[in-house]
Amino acid sequence: MLQAMRFVYPTTLALAYTLLSPALGEPLKYPASKRTDFAETLHGVAVPDPYRWMEEIDSEPVTAWVEKQAAFAADYLATLPGREILKERLTELWDYEKHGLPQQMGGRLFFTRNTGLQNQSVLFWREDKPGAKEQVLLDPNTLSEDGTIALSSYSVSEDGKYLAYGISHSGSDWQEWKVREIETGKDTGDHLKHIKFSGARWSPDHRGLLYSRYHPSADGDLREANINQKIYFHRLGEPQSKDRLVYERPDHPKWNMNGFYTEDGRYLLVRVYTGTGSTNGLFYKDLQDEQSSFVELLQPASARYSLVDNDGPVFYLFTDDDAPNGRLIAIDTRQPEREHWRELIPQREDAALQSVSRVGDVLIARYLKDVLPEVVVYDRAGKKQRDIPMAELGSASGFGGRREDTTTFYSLSGYTNPGRLYRYDLASGKSELFWEPKLQFNPDDFVTRQVFYPSKDGTKIPLFLVHRKGLEFDGTAPTFLYGYGGFDISLTPRFRISNLAWIDQGGVFALANLRGGGEYGQAWHEAGMRQGKQNVFDDFIAAAEWLIENKITQSKHLAIGGGSNGGLLTAACMNQRPDLFGACWTAVGVQDMLRFHKFTIGWAWQEEYGDVEEEADFKNLLSYSPYHNVKQGAHYPSTLVTTADHDDRVYPAHSFKYGAALQHAQGGDAPIILRIETKAGHGAGKPTAKVIEEVADRWAFLGKAVGLTFKE
Repeated sequence: MLQAMRFVYPTTLALAYTLLSPALGEPLKYPASKRTDFAETLHGVAVPDPYRWMEEIDSEPVTAWVEKQAAFAADYLATLPGREILKERLTELWDYEKHGLPQQMGGRLFFTRNTGLQNQSVLFWREDKPGAKEQVLLDPNTLSEDGTIALSSYSVSEDGKYLAYGISHSGSDWQEWKVREIETGKDTGDHLKHIKFSGARWSPDHRGLLYSRYHPSADGDLREANINQKIYFHRLGEPQSKDRLVYERPDHPKWNMNGFYTEDGRYLLVRVYTGTGSTNGLFYKDLQDEQSSFVELLQPASARYSLVDNDGPVFYLFTDDDAPNGRLIAIDTRQPEREHWRELIPQREDAALQSVSRVGDVLIARYLKDVLPEVVVYDRAGKKQRDIPMAELGSASGFGGRREDTTTFYSLSGYTNPGRLYRYDLASGKSELFWEPKLQFNPDDFVTRQVFYPSKDGTKIPLFLVHRKGLEFDGTAPTFLYGYGGFDISLTPRFRISNLAWIDQGGVFALANLRGGGEYGQAWHEAGMRQGKQNVFDDFIAAAEWLIENKITQSKHLAIGGGSNGGLLTAACMNQRPDLFGACWTAVGVQDMLRFHKFTIGWAWQEEYGDVEEEADFKNLLSYSPYHNVKQGAHYPSTLVTTADHDDRVYPAHSFKYGAALQHAQGGDAPIILRIETKAGHGAGKPTAKVIEEVADRWAFLGKAVGLTFKE
């Protein structure tokens, strides 16, 4: 099965190109990439775009070019030493049971589990009592022969009788939602389409679903902008064509909107936000009053607001309004003016509040302090009751639930610990181990430590290092440096089998918590967005320099990598300092910063990156745009560019154009390889077999470049 899933094209096609052995030190002869003289004038600047034609991804020329590049890459990667060793070891490491965090609903527990090498995890349920029998509720592996249909999300009705579930095909962000009777395991026939960036929420009477969707034509064209999202209500048993429009804003076509109900069923709320911006508005409708209309309680202007709970007309909100590190406030909708707001949990200066949940009769707050978790229990008035001790250096997630619950579930994981699941008793304050994995490796063989280093402007940046115990540092350790730095996303210590495979082979894994993320609250995020984006690149470059100065590694032994916004990061840093790195992996990256807003959901990233129509933003974007800053004749390190031929989040032409530009400009002998996956999207839902193939290719490529010796 693993071999059958390998991304390959017919050998006859691959042999149409001469692939010279890297051992001979001769330059590779890449498939031809036609260059044109096309240029576009923006703000008085003529900007060359020689590969603009690649944006027509379904055209015959682009399809033929993709096939040739993919075949070339497949042949090259198949020759790399250690690749088969990596595949075998990755398969072994991956083969352990994985258990999702349980959800309590209607006296039942719902959770996913993967026996080890299943392409997709299976959804189970059981009664919430000792000795109850587990039953399969949904097995996505039966939905396709190659494992490319994934369970993307699910929602259980409060009475525990119905399951609404979303599925995606080939890694797409587009979802189809269906409904299943939990007792019988049979689908009801309800079928919802044209859904993206939305879940489905059950109505208080458990007979209908609230969801957001786009115009029916939007999911058929990767180039069509995802705008004019609307909220609909679907009544079970009726066709989607009869779904009732609940909320729309044609005056704000770029607003994204999600609807949900308060737990008491009294209010319907709408969260509105523009693109990926970290600010949002909150509107509500009182369902007790049939004549009521939506009240715009909070506008999507300068802060984020997330409903934690309500006591009738009093809403409890997690927000960074006037608190960049986060706080909990109460707003009485009968007196919504700011002077009447009450603060229940004030912001901390030493830690960033990540979330607050109400479970039973308490509030559980999750903090990050220097990227490590602290979890605190408060009473309903905001008075601290106790801490929930964290057993190790890692990440904590979970702590969800409802008013009726007496327990909650959470997980603890780290770079070398896949995660233990715990059940926390709200009354006693005690945590009980619920589940732990049986591993194919010994976590005690590895070390995780955290250090801090100065960036270019002196800002202190956290850096995690993970490696085998006893590894001596003399500047020769093959090291992989990873980063992201954007969209308010915090990179906490989480387990990835792919990273363990690198460490297991004797490499060092390093992760830098760059500005642009959410590790230190909103101020940290804002320091790495728009005009501050160069700070992120400076932080990453400074991490590489620290690793070299402290004799962890040397440039020739240092590989860098990242995906999506992290793919932009690594490409921009490699462009700026090609001398600093021995290898680069840039995955599904945003590489053309002057046209990212033209495709699918790209317009939404303008909140993060800037607006090309604004001259100041244009100049800033052009200064670091990876595609536009490739220098002819520069000696670039070994570079692996990966994407999917129909990624509907980051349009694949980003990687096509950047990879072609690198191959054309390369002045050295290091390979520039474009690995283009088929029947895959941005990464979510990818079958295990495909993931193992991809990771083996990645580590074999980077390992060869930076001198990692692969052991049986």
